[in-house]
Amino acid sequence: MSAPRMQRADAIALVRRLMTGDYADDAEAGAILDALERGLACPHVGELIFYPKQERPATAQDIVEQALAYQPIAL
Repeated sequence: MSAPRMQRADAIALVRRLMTGDYADDAEAGAILDALERGLACPHVGELIFYPKQERPATAQDIVEQALAYQPIAL
């Protein structure tokens, strides 16, 4: 059975915190990123936040939608 997913609104709030620098230190930012990776089941959500591939800046909602759409490659 898979782990429960993070609520969309919670994920958006956490992404927004990372995007705006609303965290105390690198350890807290890392903990937020870990929670997002686990909760959204997307191992590269950090890349979506910090290194977007699109020309226009992504919103927190865009990033969460991209992370939720992630599907691992079946080997």
